[in-house]
Amino acid sequence: MTLWSGRFSEGMESTLWDLSESYSFDHVLYPFDILGSKAHVRGLVRAGLVSEDEGVTLIAALDEVLSEFVDDRFARVESDEDIHMAIERRVTELVGDVGAKLHTARSRNDQVATTLRLFTLDAVQRVAASSLELIDVLVALAERHHEGYLPGYTHLQRAQPILLSHHFQAHAWSLLRDVDRLLDARDRMSVSPLGAGALAGTSLPIDPTYVAHVLGFHSAFTNSLDAVSDRDFVAEALFDIALLGVHLSRMGEEIVLWTTTEFNFAVLSDEYATGSSMLPQKKNSDVAELARAKSGRLVGNLTGLLVTLKGLPLSYNRDLQEDKEPLFDSTRQVLLVLAALCGAYDTMTFNEDVAANAADDPFMVAIDIAEELVSEGVPFRQAHEQVGLLVAEAVRTDRSLDVVVADHPDLERFAGLFERGAALARRRSPGSSGPQSADAQRELLASARARAGERLVERGEPEPDEVVGPFL
Repeated sequence: MTLWSGRFSEGMESTLWDLSESYSFDHVLYPFDILGSKAHVRGLVRAGLVSEDEGVTLIAALDEVLSEFVDDRFARVESDEDIHMAIERRVTELVGDVGAKLHTARSRNDQVATTLRLFTLDAVQRVAASSLELIDVLVALAERHHEGYLPGYTHLQRAQPILLSHHFQAHAWSLLRDVDRLLDARDRMSVSPLGAGALAGTSLPIDPTYVAHVLGFHSAFTNSLDAVSDRDFVAEALFDIALLGVHLSRMGEEIVLWTTTEFNFAVLSDEYATGSSMLPQKKNSDVAELARAKSGRLVGNLTGLLVTLKGLPLSYNRDLQEDKEPLFDSTRQVLLVLAALCGAYDTMTFNEDVAANAADDPFMVAIDIAEELVSEGVPFRQAHEQVGLLVAEAVRTDRSLDVVVADHPDLERFAGLFERGAALARRRSPGSSGPQSADAQRELLASARARAGERLVERGEPEPDEVVGPFL
């Protein structure tokens, strides 16, 4: 029997049922639906719509259903179209007619919207926390390799030497912005839709603000139409996850390059590498390649939802059922990537001598010669051209730049620029890649990381452990 059987004389045809049912994927929402239902019961008791004894009975039944899910004892029946119907059906089985009061002053529209917001709040919290764990790994690596340096690249061509710690910190800063976006999204989505009903509220004396407070939301909805139709919060979460995935993809690409024989800047531990079924010598960076590949999946989930939303009239439409699988998938995939990259970076070996030798490429001293000329009063464009001519001579005669400079007696004052690590040490402007600004950057990053950690725990909604364990 469906929830709307009174209106219809015939049951749903099987092909429509197969198209409509969502229990097969939305069952992961069970802890959040039960959490919302318990708050709804408290609101019904407060409004006098169910008695205190009935409220106690309903909450006890919901707790029993939660236990059945946790212990893998919950049995779906054929009529359970989605997780929400399944839970209500089981509560009614447990407590009879009292269970039939559970859905008083509530529609599946505001029920689903509330449940999904609770899930999404928890999801962005988990993703932000996992991102901070990866940031911590990168910060630890920066400390561990504080004297190491390597070539910095533009256009994947050697550009200037940079500290290895500076490189790791660059990734940490981008991930911190991802965390900020996730927590900003969390704050915006902390609005309870419960009480909006199907679309226009109800004539019954409920108090949505009270229920919002019980659930830990910052506020209740102000417009019932918007409350049941809004999926901005899902789209925003998917965007934040997708952009995080793009940053993780960039990191993955870098690991792929660094661990090749051609670069040889790093070696993955055996725990985070794979071999070949045919070629015995191979050690493949699958962890990085999958991190790179998952970004396409995350972007696809975002664009798929946006296309679904773009033509929907107010208020609720069944199209919105398609909001869940992209969110579930993106959350699960990005958490897998974050955990894998944490392990890969933490156990990776860095060949500092190889990287330093590459960073001491004489051609990368060209800008230092030009800047020395500038400090002597030569306009930069003229200095750039003079050094460019030296580079061209080195390329034309197949000599290194230091040899060419040494062959020009009037340039002998620049010989010291080619000493090992000299070009790196000259980077001294604020925020630059040289040793002189390293301490200040370390302190700024530590401060920003601490602020992000503080924001992470500034939350009103229930902690995941108060709901139930992992949802994946």
